[in-house]
Amino acid sequence: MASGGPAPRRQPLSLAEVEPGSENERLGVARDSMLCNPLILKAELGKPLRNCYTLPGFDFSYGLYIHRTDGGVPEAIGHWNTVKPRTPLIQKMPRDFITMNRGALKAGYTTAHEFNLYYKAKDIRCRDDENSRFKRCPPKVPADLTYGITARPCTPFFDLLQHKYKELWMEQQRALTAAQRVEKKKKNKVCETRTTFLRKHPLPAKDESFWHLPHLEKVGPHLSTFPDRDACKKVFSASR
Repeated sequence: MASGGPAPRRQPLSLAEVEPGSENERLGVARDSMLCNPLILKAELGKPLRNCYTLPGFDFSYGLYIHRTDGGVPEAIGHWNTVKPRTPLIQKMPRDFITMNRGALKAGYTTAHEFNLYYKAKDIRCRDDENSRFKRCPPKVPADLTYGITARPCTPFFDLLQHKYKELWMEQQRALTAAQRVEKKKKNKVCETRTTFLRKHPLPAKDESFWHLPHLEKVGPHLSTFPDRDACKKVFSASR
């Protein structure tokens, strides 16, 4: 059975309600004050908590009692306590200097002293409709104007279910990481010198050739220590 909220607390426990073997059984001298102390009172199994405060009877009315001062229905029928209307405050309208200056110029006044005298002689005030907050003619509003706040666009549920925003964020992070790596490489790039270039691209090795005197290159041997020509050919082929 579903309940709308916590169960209300019950009335304070009395000694007559305490059964033998229950949680709040007292041995020896038992007083009603023992059952009104929330520190001593034990919770009953399967029942809501007890209220340890004594409550007034059913005829007690809670709240503040306000004494009637108006006399009730008879006085309301016989008398009407009406509020006296307040006299509206007459607002003094500001001066209409444009009209007064125009009249002073038409009268031939040119100095500031003459203008002040004209202001005192003819104190012209602005009209009420000119100084009112709302003009007589309402402002011109377009025919297709929609009042109120525009509704926000619908939530793209398909994009949410497909984790589209996550993929977009991941792509942005990948592009940002790649850009940071390129920028870091540019910062850490060392200017190449001839030494670093030669280390990366070494020159090809040259074949070493022994130097001989030009007039001795085509001179044949004057002494042969080989027993025969075949032995000489074998030795030269092996050396080559």
